[in-house]
Amino acid sequence: MLKQFTQQKIGILGGGQLGKMLCQAGSQWGLDLSILDERPDFPAGQVCPQFTVGHFRQAEDVLAFGKDKDVITIEIEHVSVEALEQLEQEGILVYPGPAVLRIIQDKGLQKEFYRQHQIPTAPFQLMASSDAIRFAVKSGTLKLPFVQKTREAGYDGRGVAVIRNVEDLEKLLDGPSLIEELVAMSKEIAVVVARDIHGEVKAFPAVEMVFHEEANLVEFLSCPAAITAEQESIAEALAIQVAQAFGTVGLLAVELFLTDSGDFLVNEVAPRPHNSGHHTIECCETSQYEQHLRAITGLPLGSTRLIRPGIMLNLLGEPGYTGAAIYEGWDECIEWPGVHVHLYGKAETRPYRKMGHVTVVADTLEEARDRARFVRDKLKVIA
Repeated sequence: MLKQFTQQKIGILGGGQLGKMLCQAGSQWGLDLSILDERPDFPAGQVCPQFTVGHFRQAEDVLAFGKDKDVITIEIEHVSVEALEQLEQEGILVYPGPAVLRIIQDKGLQKEFYRQHQIPTAPFQLMASSDAIRFAVKSGTLKLPFVQKTREAGYDGRGVAVIRNVEDLEKLLDGPSLIEELVAMSKEIAVVVARDIHGEVKAFPAVEMVFHEEANLVEFLSCPAAITAEQESIAEALAIQVAQAFGTVGLLAVELFLTDSGDFLVNEVAPRPHNSGHHTIECCETSQYEQHLRAITGLPLGSTRLIRPGIMLNLLGEPGYTGAAIYEGWDECIEWPGVHVHLYGKAETRPYRKMGHVTVVADTLEEARDRARFVRDKLKVIA
């Protein structure tokens, strides 16, 4: 069994930090992993010797890369679906499937999917352009405030505009858009679910996300989330419902709004390892990265039990700095027990670029939060 498992040739589209951590997890079992991305000095290139230079959005590059693989997976969803469809037709296993990716790549299709499957989500409209949005506001068919999201290519906080008043209409983004009602919410929660090739599902404990207001990226993530046991159960059941509805294989990170009225609404999903699951490396029996590899290769899913509470914070490039990265205060932070620093190895920093993350574990969430605040204030990525 082990020999057959380790001989599978697994191709990963994307060589960023998620690809790097997938390769680190796979190396524990000697898996045959390959990466496709533009440059071998990307994070995954530091740990994966089988690095193919090419672009995951270019069909010809994906086809050439995937033709000798047993399984293809992703670390970013904005890939050539057309190439993955052809590879699937040729008998290569593709997880998540191209049909799932087609829906998730388009936020409008994603929202319509939730509506079709009776999955609770914020009220929305689809608009063809920024001019159409302005006309709808002027005619009264679209009420302020609202959130605009570009239907395609939005990633890491890009492609989102919060429109609270008429003056904010100047911030509208061009192109086809999803317009959501600005939900009154008390918390943002995420649940990472794994679904394997046999349809078995397991969910990691819910996490609570605190966003950096200017960068629109997760700044702090705490696990366990500060919700009741009943709310935890509801969030987990909803995330599993979404994963089963998609029929996806591998990880699905489900972002949820907990409204002021106590309801959960699905915001959006990512069919891959996710920022909201970084802490699982230190906090859970099985990391999200190992779990993804288990799911796509037919191995039993691992335990998702929380071993210890933790806080995860992203290391973002400081505003005003672009150039060769310098990690100021790094040595002082790693003196603290329970502080686990993950540097992605990106050579150049720029404002709000994800350069790494830190997971802080402790006996209590309060103690972990205190140490995380120290790290946040001390560790700076400058140039």
